[in-house]
Amino acid sequence: MMRFLYTALLIMLVFASNSCRQDPPPFGERTGDSLFFSGRFWTIKTFENSTMGPGPNYFSNHPNHLWVDSKDRLHLTIKQTNNKWYATEVVSTDTMGYGTYRFTIVGNLYDIPANITLGLFTWDNNTFYSDGNSEVDIEFSKWGDTASNQTLNYAVQPVAFGPVFAERHNNPQLENPALLNGESTHEFTWTPDSIVWNSYAGKEAKPEAKIAHWTFDKNHPSRVKNENGNQSKPILIPAPGNSTNTRLNFWVQTWQSAGPLDGQNYEIMVTNFEFNPL
Repeated sequence: MMRFLYTALLIMLVFASNSCRQDPPPFGERTGDSLFFSGRFWTIKTFENSTMGPGPNYFSNHPNHLWVDSKDRLHLTIKQTNNKWYATEVVSTDTMGYGTYRFTIVGNLYDIPANITLGLFTWDNNTFYSDGNSEVDIEFSKWGDTASNQTLNYAVQPVAFGPVFAERHNNPQLENPALLNGESTHEFTWTPDSIVWNSYAGKEAKPEAKIAHWTFDKNHPSRVKNENGNQSKPILIPAPGNSTNTRLNFWVQTWQSAGPLDGQNYEIMVTNFEFNPL
């Protein structure tokens, strides 16, 4: 009798364990408002009837606006549908902290309208006061400068919340900016004492392919973030919080136009994301 009860209990435990396991869907399959990409689930940011920052923009979850293809490549778009422009953003369901964040991109990040931005960054809804939302950025944008062809930007926030703190932002001047048209890899390594950014031509982080580099360390003053009437404590190198995640977005600076200045739809592919914790 005891053996029968033990066997029955073991079967129940195995069944319960299997029923709770979150197996990845097939490539390209959507589960509610989430995607599976680069071995992780990502929530789709959706604001289709009201605008939300950055921008602010309308953010779409429509499968024609963002998707993962059969080669596990995430497609983000800025697209007009029914006379309305939509941006796209995904948010990792995993929480992350100190370590190396690496992104591989395919698309034209060089010859782009002056008012669109691709953002690869960290964020935490719960660390405004302690760490200014724990934001470390890699962004591709001309920030409204139609004469510029240098679109790569590194930053650690706060940069422009209140006064502009120029020492917390770097716009590397690439010898050949057109290397950002095609495949490129970009990373930052975040530690308590420094943040180090590197960019590479191609799909691998090879030293001989490095095209840009920047280090931000403790040899800078602490800065305060001011937003919506609130003020953080002074921040030098922000720390990740318990709910820090990674976000990928493709959006329009709508203070210039509701859509890209040339009126065209845009698409970018993120072919890989890796996080290697310290």
